Amino acid sequence: MRIGLDIAESWRIALDALRANKARGALTTLGIIIGIVAVSLTMTAANGLQTAFRTSFSAVGSDVIYVSRFPWIIMNDFFLYRNRPALEIRHAEALAEKLKGRAIVNPSMDTGRDLKYRSETMPDVLVSGTTEKQAVMMSAQPEMGHFITEFDCNYKRNVCVIGKDVRDGLFGTANPINQEIKVGRTTFRVIGVMEKQGGGFMGGPNFDRQVIIPLGAYVKAFGGGRGRQNVDIAVKIPTQEAIEEFEFEVMGEMRKIRHLRPSEKDDFSINKLDTLVGTFDKVMGVVLMVGLLVTGVSLFVGGVGVMNIMFVSVTERTREIGIRKAIGAKPHSILSQFLFEAAAICLAGGIIGVLIAVGLSAVINAVLMPATVSIGITITALAVAVAVGVIAGFVPALKGARLRPVDALRYE
Repeated sequence: MRIGLDIAESWRIALDALRANKARGALTTLGIIIGIVAVSLTMTAANGLQTAFRTSFSAVGSDVIYVSRFPWIIMNDFFLYRNRPALEIRHAEALAEKLKGRAIVNPSMDTGRDLKYRSETMPDVLVSGTTEKQAVMMSAQPEMGHFITEFDCNYKRNVCVIGKDVRDGLFGTANPINQEIKVGRTTFRVIGVMEKQGGGFMGGPNFDRQVIIPLGAYVKAFGGGRGRQNVDIAVKIPTQEAIEEFEFEVMGEMRKIRHLRPSEKDDFSINKLDTLVGTFDKVMGVVLMVGLLVTGVSLFVGGVGVMNIMFVSVTERTREIGIRKAIGAKPHSILSQFLFEAAAICLAGGIIGVLIAVGLSAVINAVLMPATVSIGITITALAVAVAVGVIAGFVPALKGARLRPVDALRYE
């Protein structure tokens, strides 16, 4: 009960002191405000980047293994991979035969081509030649029409499914189904429009700016006969829990298909979303750490300002401290009074800083990327602000608590 009364009394005295020196308190909180805004926006930007990344690559699928000529992330010399022989459709067919009944195998080839519909054009759009199995590989579904079928693939029909951005860019609000567009120099009939998927983040594929056509029609229209193919092979595993085990099995089967001796290195790469996400998270961890260290400098400066003002406050109220001690105030009461005053200054700065960060994050969210100051970030920012106040105010408060009543009362 006594402790509660001491805390309440300390808060009351601290707030009275702040109200008596409004201008000084406002200027003191400025450094804390800047620091909290910087910390909040750094954490919010990091969360926003992670959200944008995961959204951008969500269509890749976490339960799909990709066999490609190149790794998605090249950490070594590019020339180590450039001379690898290309993967071909026959390799995908051989792997599908090996994994028949246990996994779905789907080959695809990509290129960039200009699109044209009447007077409307779109430059350098991703054109993906694949099979009807692609519908199983991705989570998105057609918003209008339907996906390419086995019949389309078997007969190499010039039909296509377009992404949301392609539909908006070429057709606007008009119905694109059964309309003909030119992909490069070849005419294709639109049979479907995919729902919005997102993408294009940090140079990644933009699945909304994409045209999907049957693989046979792709080879017929854009070349890529035997010896000139560069196929990516997607393998959808039965369950995500078995991805590690299946990865080694796919690697072993591909080595057999490519006729590699035990002493030879793989001439293909196994890629999966988990590896990409793991690498991105590591990079973001380093970026976040550096960002927090840099923004921590502003909090340090703000803390120094708070400490300076608290020394001034203790000096100005030396006689008050002497009177309080003379009538029975304990050292811990004086200590808590000034600690609460410093904490109150920083808490006020923290609240203002969070409100400013919320406003700025709304602008970032509207213009650049997903960014929202979450409850967790808010609590963390306010806790950091209070901690800075307690740390910065401890030495001045300790100085006041240690004053002898006789010396304090004689102070002019």
